Amino acid sequence: MREREPAGCPPNGGDGRRSHSRVLLVISLLALFLVHPLIVHGCSCGHDFDFHLVSWFEAATQISHGNLHPHWAFTPAWDAGEPRFVFYPPLSWYLGALLGVALTHLPRVSEIAAWSGVPIVFTWIALTLSGLTMWRLARRFAPANTALLAAAAYMANPYMLFTAYERTAYGELLAAAWMPLIFDAILGERVTVPRIAIPIALLWLTNVPAAVMGCYALAFLAMIRIAMEWKRDGPALASFSAMKIAAGAISGLLLAGFYIVPAAYERRFVQAAMAMVGGTRIDANFLFEHTGSTLDDLMHDAVLRTASWIAVTLLSAAVAALFAAGLRDRRAKRGQAALNQPGLPIGLMVALTAAIAFLLTPLSASLWYHVPEMAFLQFPWRLLAVLSPVTALAIAGAASPGTNAAPPMAAVRISNKAIAAALAIAAALCLPAWHLFRQPCDPEDTVSARLALFHSNAGTDPTDEYTPVTADNDALKPGDPAMWLEDSPDSAPPLQIDAQTPHTVPMHVAVEAPRSEFLILNLRSYPSWRVTLTPPGLVARPIKVSVPRADGLIAIAVPSGRSNIDIRYVETADQIAGDALSLVALAAFAGLALRGKRRSGATAQAP
Repeated sequence: MREREPAGCPPNGGDGRRSHSRVLLVISLLALFLVHPLIVHGCSCGHDFDFHLVSWFEAATQISHGNLHPHWAFTPAWDAGEPRFVFYPPLSWYLGALLGVALTHLPRVSEIAAWSGVPIVFTWIALTLSGLTMWRLARRFAPANTALLAAAAYMANPYMLFTAYERTAYGELLAAAWMPLIFDAILGERVTVPRIAIPIALLWLTNVPAAVMGCYALAFLAMIRIAMEWKRDGPALASFSAMKIAAGAISGLLLAGFYIVPAAYERRFVQAAMAMVGGTRIDANFLFEHTGSTLDDLMHDAVLRTASWIAVTLLSAAVAALFAAGLRDRRAKRGQAALNQPGLPIGLMVALTAAIAFLLTPLSASLWYHVPEMAFLQFPWRLLAVLSPVTALAIAGAASPGTNAAPPMAAVRISNKAIAAALAIAAALCLPAWHLFRQPCDPEDTVSARLALFHSNAGTDPTDEYTPVTADNDALKPGDPAMWLEDSPDSAPPLQIDAQTPHTVPMHVAVEAPRSEFLILNLRSYPSWRVTLTPPGLVARPIKVSVPRADGLIAIAVPSGRSNIDIRYVETADQIAGDALSLVALAAFAGLALRGKRRSGATAQAP
């Protein structure tokens, strides 16, 4: 698609603002088209739908009650709770919770209708952001119309819609918005610390597997780029680039330190290895693997088969587009065409595509188990989140005319033909994907059913990898009362329990014990809990919590008479250290930004 754009337009002028507003509008409408099946037919109850709904319910409730940074989720483990929000990155559950709070406060909107809309609005936001960041990346190497096609291809690529419709992995879906920024940071002509740091921080605050993949992709491309600069420009400039990349990566980790430090340190307190058992093992998820003949194995293999065909499709599209882009560049060089954009780094993209293809096969098994944190990705096909922007960028390079293109950030005009072509791409990919990937909702999985369960006294299932190391999920039974007195700390709960009895432990308890006994709390022990006991006629004193129980519930020795017990979730040293690191990094970034602004102002005033 050939196009002529006005050369020399100021990037921040009125035409630029109008054109970029039009890009925002077009991409937002494309995202709306991609979520219209959800609007028409209702939510798809995919693999992670229940997990995210409960997280949003829980976070919204705590935020509404003034706890703006939750760590503990009270509803899981049949109301015994788990430290879910310590380990699951905050951006996705904050977004879901805040959307829920906002929609439930709309006039004449029921709670069920509001929460039914949250997954739809969440998906629309994630796809819109993904389109905008892909647009930004593609504009560095292609004209405006072609960049719009690349954005549409990225938003509607099969893996994106597989994540949105079948997996409903909302954290990974939101992380797709930051992945193009990693490529924008390392593939551009000039590497800067903020361009590296910001996407790394956003990835770690959104989804851990995406963050691991993004960091390794950045490191892989950085090593190749530095080697090429070393050969072309000498060791001094190459070393300077390496230092900037390293400084950006460290800065990004520090910005996200308030999440990373507690999650890394407190991982020793939970059964994190449970995330890599059974069907979530790396060796069970290479392309087209077969794991067994049980019902669970057959269901696993069906999902793996779908993911494998998506991988084959994206790899084929990437190879074809990179080949076409390479031919285009060679023809342009032979014809001495004037390329106003920087050349597409085809060599880097080919190397990354080949590496991903290798990692999807059993030949790479040793790497998965020896490279730090790689095994926690669980599914090698998650690397398609990295391949997707590569494929979209390659498509932009193949479709770009290569001539008569304005500088990437100049004012642009999006043609109606390009908008129609982007819509055609979205339609061609969206409609089949909906029919292939949509997951029907069982009666117990609907938003109304999950909301009713959340408001009941029943609680929800525990999450294996967030279960404290002192607890056994098989020993924990649903229906335990909030607390009960026993002669022994490992006694079982009462057999007959009223269905209306609260199961969640209050944070302030007054207990009347006829003799010295043990108070069992339906609350799982965790190092962040602080318990204070005020015996009859004495002053309050902190007590050491004993956990002799297989189910991991807290047992407290109480004297005879009336005692008051206070329970608090406190901020531990690792959480304070993480907060401090993030504040220092944020202050440093603010100082650098202010300094850069002053320099720009002084330059503008200079004669």
